[in-house]
Amino acid sequence: MLKPSTYKPLLKGADAVVHTMGILLEADYKGVVSGRESPISGLMRAFSSSKAGSQNPMERKPDEDLKPQEKDGQLTYELMNRDSAITLAQEANREQVCTFAYISAAGGAPILPARYVTTKREAESSIATNFPTMRSFFVRPGFMYDSSRPITMAMAAGAGGASVFSKVTGGVLKDFLGVAGTKPLKADLVAQAVVEALGDDTVKGPVETKEIEELATKAWRKGML
Repeated sequence: MLKPSTYKPLLKGADAVVHTMGILLEADYKGVVSGRESPISGLMRAFSSSKAGSQNPMERKPDEDLKPQEKDGQLTYELMNRDSAITLAQEANREQVCTFAYISAAGGAPILPARYVTTKREAESSIATNFPTMRSFFVRPGFMYDSSRPITMAMAAGAGGASVFSKVTGGVLKDFLGVAGTKPLKADLVAQAVVEALGDDTVKGPVETKEIEELATKAWRKGML
């Protein structure tokens, strides 16, 4: 995804493009575990208020790869969650692709750096602003789970409990809990919603949990006919 030349040929004649790549955690912990970096400096770096991504995607030359700007080449939220999406949208727009979908997130989480979600919001804003002729929508699910990955089932149970707690308390901790306080969704359900949205020209901008479920239900009903 950091080398547009590898996927540009696939965009020719495409009706829609979906960006699904992103990272939940950056790689700072590897330096701590290997002893190359102290735990304190590692945490300070992980929760830094800002990091470099790539060169400005909007000023990138044709066929120019994205180049990590952190001195150690780290794959940051800025690079993976934001710049890769903007670049893909830029290339799709050049090929006159009609629709662009970006898998974003409902919010951050207490254990994640704020940049996890702010970089996703920056990607959404840039795509909507810079490519107005291309219909774009941004799917914002909470935690996604699937039975093929058992650990996600346990995590989803915890997120589900937090979601219920958030509702019972009137959402007073909604901003603090972030995605942890949002109803978890099965990955297949989100995928069904995305496919349904690709074929519905009325879907634009942010797509929150309620609309994700409605789109998935609509797709399910079509499949039953």
